[in-house]
Amino acid sequence: MTAPSHSHADLPAPEAADHVHSPESRKAILNRLARLEGHIRGIKNMVIEERPCPDVLIQIAAVRGALDRVARLILDEHLTQCVARAAEQGRIETEIAELKAALDRFLG
Repeated sequence: MTAPSHSHADLPAPEAADHVHSPESRKAILNRLARLEGHIRGIKNMVIEERPCPDVLIQIAAVRGALDRVARLILDEHLTQCVARAAEQGRIETEIAELKAALDRFLG
């Protein structure tokens, strides 16, 4: 069974101020993404160097895991900050709809 497809056009645009995160959280996420960029370049070099496929696949699995950890950080930040703020502002239904649409695509 295929999950229903949602586009951002189906949802109201979020307010930019509703998705402001702490400088510490943003720095941690950006640092992890910078490391991931380095790992991706390393995988590219492994392919260029014709390294054994199992070695490349192991590195790809490591990058997947690291990317999943970044996604968890972002989701945790979103739940603790953005969703809580939306609830305080009486916009929880819209925020939940946006989160569901994003999770559908992420998990899709």
